[in-house]
Amino acid sequence: MSLRNIAIIAHVDHGKTTLVDQLFRQSGTFRDNQRVEERAMDSNDLEKERGITILAKPTSVEWNGTRINIVDTPGHADFGGEVERILSMVDGVILLVDSSEGAMPQTKFVTGKALALGLKPIVVVNKVDRPDERIQEVLDEVFDLFVTLDASDEQLDFPVLYASGRNGYASEDPQRREGTLEPLFQKIVDHVPPPALDQDAPFSFLVTLLDRDNFLGRILTGRVQSGTVKVNQPIHALDMDGNVIETGRASKIMSFQGLDRVPVDEARAGDIISLAGLTVATVANTICDTSVSVPIQAQPIDPPTLSMRFSVNDSPMAGREGTKVTSRMIRDRLMREAESNVAIKVTESADKDSFEVAGRGELQLGVLIETMRREGFELGISRPRVLFGEDEAGNRTEPYETVVIDVDDEFSGTVVDKMNIRKAEMTDMRPSGGGKTRITFSAPSRGLIGYHGEFLSDTRGTGIMNRLFEKYGPHKGKIEGRKNGVLISNGAGEANAYALGPLEDRGILFVGVGEALYEGMVIGENAKPEDLEVNPMKSKALTNFRASGKDDSIRLTPPKKMTLEQAIAYIDDDEMVEVTPKTVRLRKRYLDPNERKRMSRAKAAA
Repeated sequence: MSLRNIAIIAHVDHGKTTLVDQLFRQSGTFRDNQRVEERAMDSNDLEKERGITILAKPTSVEWNGTRINIVDTPGHADFGGEVERILSMVDGVILLVDSSEGAMPQTKFVTGKALALGLKPIVVVNKVDRPDERIQEVLDEVFDLFVTLDASDEQLDFPVLYASGRNGYASEDPQRREGTLEPLFQKIVDHVPPPALDQDAPFSFLVTLLDRDNFLGRILTGRVQSGTVKVNQPIHALDMDGNVIETGRASKIMSFQGLDRVPVDEARAGDIISLAGLTVATVANTICDTSVSVPIQAQPIDPPTLSMRFSVNDSPMAGREGTKVTSRMIRDRLMREAESNVAIKVTESADKDSFEVAGRGELQLGVLIETMRREGFELGISRPRVLFGEDEAGNRTEPYETVVIDVDDEFSGTVVDKMNIRKAEMTDMRPSGGGKTRITFSAPSRGLIGYHGEFLSDTRGTGIMNRLFEKYGPHKGKIEGRKNGVLISNGAGEANAYALGPLEDRGILFVGVGEALYEGMVIGENAKPEDLEVNPMKSKALTNFRASGKDDSIRLTPPKKMTLEQAIAYIDDDEMVEVTPKTVRLRKRYLDPNERKRMSRAKAAA
C-alpha cells in the first residue's frame, strides 16, 4: 500500500481537529452507526473542556489504496515543543488558515519550522462560509508569510483548496459551498511525496512522543527511518552522542488506525508506529538494530522563556484534600513530565522542597498544574518570572514576544496606552474590517505577565490577543506591575457575612460566606495600592438588648472567583497560589505578619 505522512498545522481555533473528524468520516474509518464524539482527536479531558489541542497525536486513514498518516498538532504557541518534534515524522504539511483571521502568529512559528525542513505545504483556506470571509487577502497574507520565511520557489508554488471543515467539503473553486473532501485526499496523494527512505538498511527509529500504558509500560512513538522491525527483534537505544542506554526486544509494535493503536507483526521505513519493550529510552533517543551505532540527529528545540517555582504546600490547610503532598511525589511527577515534554526543564532547589519549572508560557505551565491537581497533588505556586540571558558584550537580555491584538476600533486607544506602559513597541496597525483593528506589538514577556485579564476587562471581553516568542533583546528596565494591594486575613476561621459586608467598601472580595480562612490568606483586592490586614471572621456581638429598628439584612455581592490561570497571573512576587484538587487559594508567601515586615525591610535595604 502506498504511504503518505502529513501534519496539519494551524493557529488555535482555526478548525484543524474538526477537519480531521471529517477526514475520518469520509474515508470510512467510522461505521455509519458508530457514535463518535466531536473533535475525536481531542481525547484528553482538559482538551475537551477547553476546546484546544494540547498534545500532538498521530492517526491514519485509508483512501483509495493509500494509507495517509496524519499528525494533529496543537495550535497554541505555548505547546510549540509538541509541534517541533513531530515535524521530523512527516513529508508534507497542510497549513490551515481561517478565511477571516488569516495568517496568525502560531501559523508563522510552525510554518517557519516546516519550511526550514524542506516540507511541501498544501494551503487550505478553512471556514469559507463565514459571512466576514476575505479569501483573497488571506491568500496574499500567506504568500507574504512564506516569502518572509525564506520559502524555496518550489514551496512558494503551493496548491490551494477552499474548505469548510465543519460541513465537510473542499474545492479548488473559492465560490463552491458544497461537496466532499475528495479534492483534499487527492491533493495529499498527488502533492506530498511518499517517504524516500532506505528499506534495506538496518532498522532505526527516532522517538518523538512518549506515552505510558499500565500493561505495556513505556510506549515510544515515531517514524521508522530505515529498514524493517519485527516483533521480538533485538534492539537497543542510543542517546544523542551515540552511547547505548539500554538493550532489549521490540515486545509489541503498533500502528495507528483511526483512533486506535493496532498491533502489527512488522513495520517498514516510513511507517509511523508505537513500540513497547524498553524501560529507559525517552524522547530524542534513537531506537535501532543492535548493529547500528550512529544516532539519528533530533531537531533542536527552542529554549523555555518562563519559569515558576513549584513547592510543597505548607499552608495550615495542607493535606486536607490532596493525596500526593510530599516533595518526593512532586519531584517524581515533574521529572516524568520533563522526560516526555522536551519544552519543559525542571531544576531542584537546594532545600529539596521546591522545584524551578521552566516552560514556554503561562498556559503551558497552567495546564501542567491543572493536570497535577486532578491527579491529587497539592502545590504552592510562585509568580511566573522570565528567564534572562546575556549578549556577547555581557549585557542583560530578556525574551520578547510578538503580540497580535484584534480589537474593536473604540478600544484600540486604551490597548495601545496599556501596552506602552508595559514597554511594548507598536510595529503595525491596520483595520481588519467589520469595525475591528489589528495591532502588532513587540513586547518584553515580563510586561505581559498578568495583562490578559486586564485586557479582557478593557475590551469588554471582545478583544483577542495572540502571542509568540520573537527573540532575546535588550533588558527594558523596571516595568510597572499590579497597582492595587490586597486584603489579608489576620486570623483563622470561617468568613462571616457580618464582617464581609463592611469589607466590600474596601475593595473586591475573593471569598464568600462560610469559607475556611487562615492567617496570611489573601481574601480580596484592596482599592488602594497598599496591603491591608482585615478580620473577615468578626461576628455580631450578642446581647440581651434588642435594636430599636429591624436589623439591616446584609446583602453581599458574589465574590470574584479566579481560575487557576487568572490566579497565577494576578499574584505579586511576595504571594503564592495554593493549589489543591478542589480549591485554588491566594496567600502571602510568609503567613506571619511579623515575618512579612522583616522580609520587606530586608528587600528595601538590598
